[in-house]
Amino acid sequence: MISVVQLGTVDYASGLRLQEQLVALRKEEKIGDLLLLLEHSRVITLGRNAKASNVIASPELLAQRGVELFACDRGGDVTFHGPGQIVGYPIFDLRRFAAADEKRKTLGAVEFVRCLEEVLCRTCADFAIPTKRSPGLTGVWTNQETSEAKIAAIGVHISRSVTSHGFALNVNTDLNDFDLIIPCGISSKPVTSMQHELGHPLDLNLVAESVSRNFGKVFSSQMLWVETLDALLGRTVGVPVQSPQELRKFHKEDDHTWA
Repeated sequence: MISVVQLGTVDYASGLRLQEQLVALRKEEKIGDLLLLLEHSRVITLGRNAKASNVIASPELLAQRGVELFACDRGGDVTFHGPGQIVGYPIFDLRRFAAADEKRKTLGAVEFVRCLEEVLCRTCADFAIPTKRSPGLTGVWTNQETSEAKIAAIGVHISRSVTSHGFALNVNTDLNDFDLIIPCGISSKPVTSMQHELGHPLDLNLVAESVSRNFGKVFSSQMLWVETLDALLGRTVGVPVQSPQELRKFHKEDDHTWA
């Protein structure tokens, strides 16, 4: 079973602290596998392999636009998080999940990333957006005849088989914010969003439901929606858990539901 908690908008520093706490609890087997769905306020993050030169905006412009800058321990280069983007943080013990390759008993890092890509490809397909993987690159890309654009970024960290960080799916994201960086260090390919591909904004609730449903399919798990982290842990963990209006209810039930 994978528990799903939606947190609304969380600043990046709080998100990092929360992940550290939950990863520690998962390693101690005090909680089960967990998927956090949230939005971040505007922030540029630099992964372990990031080049500072891929942040092309000046500190003054970042301050003017209200964009924070953080280095973190996920894989990958430079990316942007902001409103209208669904960020997912799977905190999974990979030893729970069987590998597709019979030579390996459990999921490895590369196969885990491929599974995240599959979740996001299926989610985009639910909204009639054809996508694909790009050879040699991580993430999900639109499947266009003449060009391809990145619609979802992935960067993970794994410690003692427990995962953190995850993915960012551009739903109604303001694509102008990506002009502040060279996204993932790739200057030759543009960034897109589900809104841009379809020509209209989407209901984040519906997209989040699709993400959860496809996690269940790809990871062969039952998904349990939990109202708050307090309900999951039985105590306060020190970050805001009240959701914004547009993400407050994924289902009509008052408590938690199965997805």
